[in-house]
Amino acid sequence: MKSTGEAIGYDKKLHRAMYKAMIASGIRVQNYGTVIVTLADEDKEEALPLVSRFYDMGFNIEATSLTGEYLRQHGIRTRILGKPSEGSAEILNAIRAGYVSYVINTRAILSGIHYEDGAAIRNAATQNNITMLTSLDTVRVLLDVLEEVTIGMSAIDDE
Repeated sequence: MKSTGEAIGYDKKLHRAMYKAMIASGIRVQNYGTVIVTLADEDKEEALPLVSRFYDMGFNIEATSLTGEYLRQHGIRTRILGKPSEGSAEILNAIRAGYVSYVINTRAILSGIHYEDGAAIRNAATQNNITMLTSLDTVRVLLDVLEEVTIGMSAIDDE
């Protein structure tokens, strides 16, 4: 079970119920735009197929340097943004600019490395009403929802 606040969605299908719960709890569910990704090292392998699904759906991918390089190495076209700890406001400015649909931010639980960057990114997303995802299982369900509710387009056959 995943908490979405004080909302619940009922349906015969999990993804539709989850969609209803997300909408009811005020989460903006968008099937287009940009996803900013910043991942703890231990989450990169698990997150790769998830980010790839966003990319395959047509989302633009932006990421912090280490995450971005990892995604690029695995065939995902990624724009790399500087973090506050690197003396850059690029990632925070991108969030504030209004074109970002989702921010995926996981952190290294035990190490505490880059804690200030993650806190600043999560704070900026919250202040700008951007859907913030800190758990990869929630990202997985969101993608399932997006893939189910998004109308697919296909070419018209000449036959």
